[in-house]
Amino acid sequence: MALDLPTMGRMKLGAPIQIEIVMHAARSSSFSELELAIEGMTCASCVKRVEKALANVPGVAQAQVNLATERARVSFDPTAAEPQALVAAVGKMGYEARPIAAQDDHAERQSEARDAEAHRLQRAFIAALVLTLPVFALEMGSHLIPAMHHWVMETIGRQNSWLLQFVLTTAVLVWPGRQFFTKGLVALWRRAPEMNSLVALGAGAAWGYSVVATFAPGLLPDAARNVYFEAAAVIVTLILLGRMLEARAKGKTGAAIKRLIGLQPRTARVLRDGQAQDIEIERVRTGDIVMVRPGEKIPLDGDIIEGSSYVDESMLTGEPVPVEKQPGMQATGGTLNTSGSFTLRVTHTGADTMLARIIRMVEAAQGARLPIQAMVDQVTAWFVPAVMAAALLTFLAWFFMGPEPALSHALVNAVAVLIIACPCAMGLATPTSIMVGTGRAAEMGVLFRQGDALQTLRDVNVVAFDKTGTLTLGKPTLTELEPSPGQDAQQVLQWVASVQARSEHPIALAIVAAAAERKIELLPAENFAAITGAGVEATVAGRKVLAGAARLMAERGVDVSAFGARAADWGNEGKTPIYVAIDGQAGAMIAVTDPVKPSAVSAIAALHAQGLKTAMITGDNRHTAQAVARQLGIDEVRAEVLPDGKVEAIATLREGGRKVAFVGDGINDAPALAAADTGIAIGTGTDVAIEAASVVLMADDLHGVPNAIALSRVTLANIRQNLFWAFAYNAALIPLAAGALYPAFGLSLSPIFAAGAMALSSVFVLGNALRLKAFRPHGRQA
Repeated sequence: MALDLPTMGRMKLGAPIQIEIVMHAARSSSFSELELAIEGMTCASCVKRVEKALANVPGVAQAQVNLATERARVSFDPTAAEPQALVAAVGKMGYEARPIAAQDDHAERQSEARDAEAHRLQRAFIAALVLTLPVFALEMGSHLIPAMHHWVMETIGRQNSWLLQFVLTTAVLVWPGRQFFTKGLVALWRRAPEMNSLVALGAGAAWGYSVVATFAPGLLPDAARNVYFEAAAVIVTLILLGRMLEARAKGKTGAAIKRLIGLQPRTARVLRDGQAQDIEIERVRTGDIVMVRPGEKIPLDGDIIEGSSYVDESMLTGEPVPVEKQPGMQATGGTLNTSGSFTLRVTHTGADTMLARIIRMVEAAQGARLPIQAMVDQVTAWFVPAVMAAALLTFLAWFFMGPEPALSHALVNAVAVLIIACPCAMGLATPTSIMVGTGRAAEMGVLFRQGDALQTLRDVNVVAFDKTGTLTLGKPTLTELEPSPGQDAQQVLQWVASVQARSEHPIALAIVAAAAERKIELLPAENFAAITGAGVEATVAGRKVLAGAARLMAERGVDVSAFGARAADWGNEGKTPIYVAIDGQAGAMIAVTDPVKPSAVSAIAALHAQGLKTAMITGDNRHTAQAVARQLGIDEVRAEVLPDGKVEAIATLREGGRKVAFVGDGINDAPALAAADTGIAIGTGTDVAIEAASVVLMADDLHGVPNAIALSRVTLANIRQNLFWAFAYNAALIPLAAGALYPAFGLSLSPIFAAGAMALSSVFVLGNALRLKAFRPHGRQA
């Protein structure tokens, strides 16, 4: 195992991750990225229209729009395009756009806007229902109940009944149903039809035909003088019901973000001028001293300078056991102080806090586009025009070849086709599952930094682990020291510890700690040098001391064969042998043991239960690595791997077309995390490792690995279910709506039932996605 690597100590929770999602320099230095909040989108066609409008702005390299999050992410050249131009392009298509600033409270505002929209739709639905019920009773009641028909004819009369239906239906279309026409007809005028266009055409056609039958019956054949006011009114009412339920369900899909936002207190008790005062969280500055009392949430990230307590960090890490906090340790804003009181010095505020960065990571993952979405995009690009063409063909077929009254049959079936095929469910199928899945993951302490990791993780065949700090605690202890003949163990330890005091590697810290326990005084080390991936050397008390792995000794010509049998025994026991050379001669061999994490055995077993192979990639010697692998049940071992060899080890694991996920926490793991199909970083690890990974486990608990993979699998399965329902369900009902079964079986689909079925499609997709909230993790995470 290498002794010269830079620090692999645990990353404190308040340490910066250096992640910026909202506005930042893109991969190319000449491009920037901007997020826009989009209002007014209702279906997959809306998404395509907004994307096309943004992509057509000069200077825009890429635009991605998400229906579920109601956001657009645009990569553009700031010298050729401005945010105002992007907003204007969206506005020209009939939607509203607003840039989301880096410290914007967009998620909270979006939640409030969704609640307001749900209430607005509820009011519109109630108004439409009140106006529609009399229309439905007058028309359908007369058809279904003979006594009702006689009563209407004798007391109201057919013409007066039609006039009353006309007034009530017109009120439905002009008042609660106005949005379908204002948006849908404008979209038609722009030759970019979408869901509102289909509803407007369907309801408008039924209403227009009925108006002619009511006020100019001479224009129609006798057999075709019927009214369909109830179809127009019920279509609008049912679709408003569907949208109301959809808006409520959308609010639930964003519950994880809302819960994270709610973790941060609104005020903090700050010591200023010797006085404690409660001030708004926005006014707290870096360096302020904040008092935290028992039972309070910690307001901001900071270093504890006085007092001690146990802090419940489960809301961020998923770890249910409170963590002890003492002076010198860091506390994270939003976590709960369960007992004791302490003061902390604020280190991060606003958008720089850990909680704010986590929220941005979750938002970014929720807005991501999976590869599977490409198929949806291709279909929705032509779906609405195809539906309109199918409706036109249906009308013509029934008009010219249908039974009398041909015009009525043609109208009813064409309207049913328009309504049944609304593509709103298609636009919601993928993003809603992503939102709920990544939100549930965040509650478990699993953060998908890149949304597409949901899909890549599902396809993984092999999960490879780093050893030190990932499978083990990363806190080695010196257990044995065997000196060469003629060497004094105490003196050798003094020399080695004096050299290792210049290193921050966990094994070096273990050797220094062992010297401190024995009250051995350290000596000055001169000419210190680190040998990459092998060990360290320095001059102590006039002696040239070299410490490291067996390969380093071989390179320097140091004969350590006398320790061969003992080294093999230690390796079989899971101990790491460290060789020491004094003035070019073998001086001693030291045994260091790093205990495995309590969660490692059951996490590996859970991965095997999922049908996955496991591997370990480590710089440790082969005997020690094999011993740890046997203890944990790991299938494959790549031992004595130099830091720059981990990428090659990943490549060998890929042989045969296998997909590899790599789990690590150290700086030397960053290349492997980036090279793997999916990189999973332990969130208590180094910033560099987290930055290179696409999935981050906030808790130091390996159960997060099988949890993340299991969640990716159920989320992708959920997406496939949604897509099947959205595509197959609508496509299967189009022939029924067109009247294909009428000639043989006398079956046709009324526009009213078509509207109900269409609304049910969207509600089913959202309800199915919300099932992911019930996902239960493996192990201790909640």
